[in-house]
Amino acid sequence: MPHSDHGGHLAKRQREMPRLQLRSLAQRRLLPSLLPSGQGGTQGLWAFQRGKKVAELEIPEDLDEPLKHILVFGSWIVASAVTRVEVWKSTTLEHYTSIRTVPAPDGGNELTGGATNMATFLNKIFVGRKDDAGSVTCLQPSTALALLAVAYSNGPLVIHDVLHDKPLIQLTAGTPDTPVCAITFRSDGLGAGQDGRKDGIMATATSATGDITFWDLNGGGRVSAIGGGISKIEFLYGQPVIVSSGLDNSLKTWIFDETPFSPVPRILHTRSGHAAPVNCLQFLPSDFDGAESGNKWLVSGGSDRSLWGWSMRRDGQSTELSQGNIRKKAKKYGILSTSALTHGPTTTLDDIKAPEITCIASSLNRDGGMGALPGKQAIWKRASRKERARDVKLDAEISGMTGWESVVTGHKSDAFARTWFWGRKRAGRWMFETGDGGNVSAVAVSPCGSFALVGSAGGTLDMQLKLQQLKQVDDVVHLQTRIAGNFMPGTGRHTKAVTGIVVDSTNKLVVSCSLDGKVKFWDFLTGNLMDEIDWAPMTAITGVRYHAANDLVAFSCDDNSIRVVDMETKRTIREFLGFEKDVTDFCFSNDGRWVIATSDDCTLRVWDLPTSHLIDAIRFESPCKAVAMSSSGEYLAACIEGQMGVSIWTNKSLFRHVPTRQISAKDIATAAVPTISGEGNDGLVDAAFEKDAEEPEEDPAVITPDVEQLSSEMTTLSLVPKSRWQTLLHLDLIKQRNKPKEAPKAPEKAPFFLPSTSGQGGPKQIEGAAVGSEDDGSKSRILRVEMAARQEQTFATKLLTGASTGNYDDFIDHLKSLPPQLQISSSARSRWTTTVTNHATSYSTLSEPSQVAWWRGGIMNSRRHG
Repeated sequence: MPHSDHGGHLAKRQREMPRLQLRSLAQRRLLPSLLPSGQGGTQGLWAFQRGKKVAELEIPEDLDEPLKHILVFGSWIVASAVTRVEVWKSTTLEHYTSIRTVPAPDGGNELTGGATNMATFLNKIFVGRKDDAGSVTCLQPSTALALLAVAYSNGPLVIHDVLHDKPLIQLTAGTPDTPVCAITFRSDGLGAGQDGRKDGIMATATSATGDITFWDLNGGGRVSAIGGGISKIEFLYGQPVIVSSGLDNSLKTWIFDETPFSPVPRILHTRSGHAAPVNCLQFLPSDFDGAESGNKWLVSGGSDRSLWGWSMRRDGQSTELSQGNIRKKAKKYGILSTSALTHGPTTTLDDIKAPEITCIASSLNRDGGMGALPGKQAIWKRASRKERARDVKLDAEISGMTGWESVVTGHKSDAFARTWFWGRKRAGRWMFETGDGGNVSAVAVSPCGSFALVGSAGGTLDMQLKLQQLKQVDDVVHLQTRIAGNFMPGTGRHTKAVTGIVVDSTNKLVVSCSLDGKVKFWDFLTGNLMDEIDWAPMTAITGVRYHAANDLVAFSCDDNSIRVVDMETKRTIREFLGFEKDVTDFCFSNDGRWVIATSDDCTLRVWDLPTSHLIDAIRFESPCKAVAMSSSGEYLAACIEGQMGVSIWTNKSLFRHVPTRQISAKDIATAAVPTISGEGNDGLVDAAFEKDAEEPEEDPAVITPDVEQLSSEMTTLSLVPKSRWQTLLHLDLIKQRNKPKEAPKAPEKAPFFLPSTSGQGGPKQIEGAAVGSEDDGSKSRILRVEMAARQEQTFATKLLTGASTGNYDDFIDHLKSLPPQLQISSSARSRWTTTVTNHATSYSTLSEPSQVAWWRGGIMNSRRHG
């Protein structure tokens, strides 16, 4: 079949290249990566090793085209641009040559299919390009010798024999609207035929529909297809495993079962995430038994209509919460039928999922864990009052055995809030409708885990029992029905959308805020309006956060400020300003000392609540849309606008001293968001113990200021930092850790300039200073000072005894027993010891009593005047 019949041209380059050693690429394990040039940007070709950039390849100065594809083979690195091919040496990473294509008569010389090489074709590459008949979209060598698969833009795929330059098989693998973008061949010699014992399996994928299609080349027909957004597929060499990279931010491996044989693969491993930017974040609170789930699990909702749970300890545990059998629902609605797909899909599988998540609330006190629900339970059902009364007993028994839902979410342009089982990682049973039929704007869950509160865009606030069937009467209790105190009937309801709801730690008060600029405090049991704060028309309130330990509630306002209110006094105690645009999200730190907020001005700021000082701030390239801090204070999570990933930071103040001085707006530094790998990525261990040059050295000795006792009936608290006095609880562990592994050993033979101390005639040890004690290494400085004081006391006692009795033999023997290295640091004692030692030397050579008396007088005089 001539080339013009299937649209395209295959250019074979046979430029000879000198032979080089092949060991360099394997030893260095470099992975090149290209950075395409954008509008006004630069481009580059980088070499990575173990996820870190190690080198950058030289780009020719005359190259003004973006690099599109990379090919690494042997000792060469090849990159194809629009009309030329660049070649580098992988041994030295130096640019070797540039290959320019020859223009076609009518179609130009644009390279569209990338570059590839084939076995037995030494130093030769194959490049696909565009000509007057069309363009090549993909090239892939097969496992058979001299056979090359070529995909064309108008749909056909041809298996071409490049040795004899003729086509062997032509397949209709794509269409002009959905051309093939990736081809791969299975290389383990199995998978084809009726029993799967033959070779010849090929897989193709398209970027438009994302389908993976498997072909049995022995029969020339399609075996099966797998749906999904696919950008690249590849069979692992010698294995029945295919790897697919999806446009939905997923990486999956599929395996073909041999016993029993199946031509359709199943998922072996998968790593995926949100397929669209993240909207909201929340760390799960601690369990009722004190388990640190709040430090491990992060829940996020994205624009892709999915709810994900991320593990901070092991990425393999991260998962998407199931919304039921989506494909079964699609078949029920006829979405996947052949007739519905004839003119292209008008409704996708994602359209069947719940709408985009905008807010999340959770409480794990009533969560049932991983147990299975008995029988077949519906997902997100809306039961009538008659049906609820009929199923009261059954649902009460089920919930008593299995637990209740623990997560509630609000959705975009939807009047229903939905429940989720966190332990089972699946959708719950109920949908809560707003009282006025408006869209859900805010949700909350009581600390006990039994009640869910839903706020609407119309201003109503509804409290609903999460287990609806346990209530015989109407399950919706309108909080504004009964008004008490000075509030007139009808004034309790918000006049605009409810933007935030919180419940205090004792289930006594419900706090709600709205765009009408009012903060309302409701009685949890009766629904009476207890108090109100009116900031209208000065500002509207856009969000609320509550910290249970210090009973403070913070509000974000549309005047770019954050106000902190005391729940007990209902008064504003702090007001944080400084943002140039609207506040997008904020949260308290785990100890309630910091307020962390993000804004549309691309900054993240940290305020110290006791001092009202801005102590930290960083600026990003894009605004941060959501932020959350773990219950242990170890992690700070944030999602950046337009990014599908969640950025995680660690809190350095937990393991090192961090200055908390006040900073100004000009001190705000620009920082890049965390990356998985690549340039600038630091390891966890390196980042934790990295030493900042600008930070001063911390004084190891903390000086505690003197504080006068105001009264004997009052207790004076320590001003020592918490990290200091907490070590008092673990003194035994610290002593055990600092204990030497073995006792110090005495030298076998003393140096020639020191007298030997071995034998019975050796000098005596100093009293109270036993050598070889295994606890010496862990004794504190105070104990060493006390030991030196005892030695000094022995010295003075023997000296005074000799002065009173006139016999200095015991004192002289004590002086001889002292080791040569003994020193006394005090200057007064130094002078005293020198005088005594000089006189003692004189005494050893005198024998007359008069001379002895003179020396005694010298000692006494030295003692009185020393």
